Amino acid sequence: MKKSVIYLVLLVAISVVALFIPAVPASIHTEGINSGDVAWMLCASALVLLMTPGLAYFYGGMIDTKNIISTMLQSFIAMGVISVLWIVVGFSLAFGESMGGYIGNPATFFMFQNVLDGKPWSLAPTIPLALFAFFQLKFAIITPALITGAFAERMKFSAMVLFTVLWSFLVYDPMAHMVWGQGGLLNVAGGKFRCLDFAGGTVVHITSGVSALVCALYLGKRVGFPTVKMAPHSVVLSFIGACLLWVGWFGFNAGSALSSGPLATSAFVNTHLGAAAAAIGWMIAEWIRQGKPSALGGISGAVAGLVAITPAAGFVQPMSSLLIGLLAGLVCYTMVAVVKQRFSYDDSLDAFGVHGVGGTLGALLTGIFASSIINPVFKDAAGKTLPVGVIEGHWGQLGDQIVGILIAIVLSVVGTLILLKLVDLVVGLRMSPEDEMEGMDVTQHGEEGYDWA
Repeated sequence: MKKSVIYLVLLVAISVVALFIPAVPASIHTEGINSGDVAWMLCASALVLLMTPGLAYFYGGMIDTKNIISTMLQSFIAMGVISVLWIVVGFSLAFGESMGGYIGNPATFFMFQNVLDGKPWSLAPTIPLALFAFFQLKFAIITPALITGAFAERMKFSAMVLFTVLWSFLVYDPMAHMVWGQGGLLNVAGGKFRCLDFAGGTVVHITSGVSALVCALYLGKRVGFPTVKMAPHSVVLSFIGACLLWVGWFGFNAGSALSSGPLATSAFVNTHLGAAAAAIGWMIAEWIRQGKPSALGGISGAVAGLVAITPAAGFVQPMSSLLIGLLAGLVCYTMVAVVKQRFSYDDSLDAFGVHGVGGTLGALLTGIFASSIINPVFKDAAGKTLPVGVIEGHWGQLGDQIVGILIAIVLSVVGTLILLKLVDLVVGLRMSPEDEMEGMDVTQHGEEGYDWA
């Protein structure tokens, strides 16, 4: 009863706010809009959205058959819930006029006012602001979905939905504003600490990965962990999901150029090379340690490489992307196969080991390998290009990267702990041991993923 009342209040609140949605203007602005950039960004937005169903397959294959529907639904529901929240206020908080460098002013774009007239924006001057907003929406969708891999098979669906909503407001939106928003504390164009994050190393992967670890530790281990074997029920499903993620990631990284020019091409190439090198690195490490490589290791390595190259995709040269990917495969494998086993924490699907660690590694290496040849992001008053990364002599960039990483970690830890405690008090976080053993598909949704009859 309590849950139904909460959901009803939320629905009514959104409906009331919707009454103030401004009408779509009678004429659409086209000046300055580049049709080629628009076409590419529409495709990139679709590719990024494809990543969330890909994540559902990737996660779904790695858990028990009795939890596949619930696990996949946790990713799917984010596409609905976050989309609505983004339109209402999320985009304004992330990209609205800066309030102290930490959060956007909701009044700036509230209810998409002045967004649907087709006018471009300074951050993306050749595409409509609405397209930029919807491209960024896809990032906001997948980020909390990544966290679900840490608490798979044990958090109640109602708790997961409420946590996702609150986490988006308290952690994702502020971090997105600090790094990408105009006037943001970590914005590369004028922020106090100019953190290089081309497509989401800090904003997406460190925040979700660190929050995932906090969730795993707060909820505790699954019933039977680690004595009961908890092997993937379908590597085939996970394989399909990883392939969808790899393809979708081209939109994620190359789309972050916000145009169809050379920078997008560079990010596209680096994305592929990073994933390829990481898949090889993970499988080699696995081969050496376990005596044979596995398909699950290969796809996990590819995802780790995609994570690590994300902040660097639009800043580094191709050979650097190969090194970043190789290191990501080796380091993330060590976290998953050695460190996790050593400390025996139950990060169910390795959200922290891949996204938290991979994102941190990628952010650090971006500060080292960033090249002004690829992206001359820093210029002096006379317009002369300045060094970007450590390899060009700009050692201060590594310090800015560390500041960005630390802010992402602190915000994620503190924000997630507060929200977990709040959600636990309101609806309760964890299922009963009996429900957990029976499976979330039946106890949470009244259905089963497979009919064995």
